[in-house]
Amino acid sequence: MAYQAGGRRPAPRPVPESLEAQAYLQDYAVLVDAVPFPSLVVDHRWDVVLANDAFETLFGEVAPHPTAMPGENFLRFVLFHPDAGSVLGAHESGWCLPLLAQFKATLERYGHDHELQSIRREIAQDPIMEAAYRHGLPHWLRAVGEAGARLDGAVRPVRHPDPLLGDTECRVVGETPECLGAMGYARYTLVLRTAARPAAPRRSRRPGGLGAHLTVVPAPDA
Repeated sequence: MAYQAGGRRPAPRPVPESLEAQAYLQDYAVLVDAVPFPSLVVDHRWDVVLANDAFETLFGEVAPHPTAMPGENFLRFVLFHPDAGSVLGAHESGWCLPLLAQFKATLERYGHDHELQSIRREIAQDPIMEAAYRHGLPHWLRAVGEAGARLDGAVRPVRHPDPLLGDTECRVVGETPECLGAMGYARYTLVLRTAARPAAPRRSRRPGGLGAHLTVVPAPDA
């Protein structure tokens, strides 16, 4: 395991400045790597700070993408990678909308963050996603409540490359100890269920390589 999970991002990830914090994170990496379920640690931008082998296995068959690999920035993967819906079931309601809601709240808090601004510009370049962000997201939050934006505790279908798991489910468990949270990081683990469930409908790839079609708002007329 490394801070740069996936190893494809050219710029080095920031690490804590103090030696004590760095040592804590190194020991925490050993803990994360020992977990048999996909687990990752992200910062407020959803840049992946740590990810274990189980995480890399779950997403190991997604196609290369210049900016949206799951081991680099999980938010970008969910929103912009055409393969995201082939691994993460209930892609729109279970992942896109909750992460869009979290992104909007984070952008309000860190408005001058260049990476967050870059993601916002990418959303704006996609007419369907921009409509979902501006209009569909508030409507969805009114319908499901603020709790709908939380991933922790959610049960979602996933498609695992291991045929012994295949189409199954996972519970998303948010588990961030005090020291990790003080560094600005959060941890999520996808607790896979071994009993197979009926397959979720696969989302087709959307032309252009951006995120899956968001049905929370109507598609624009051709």
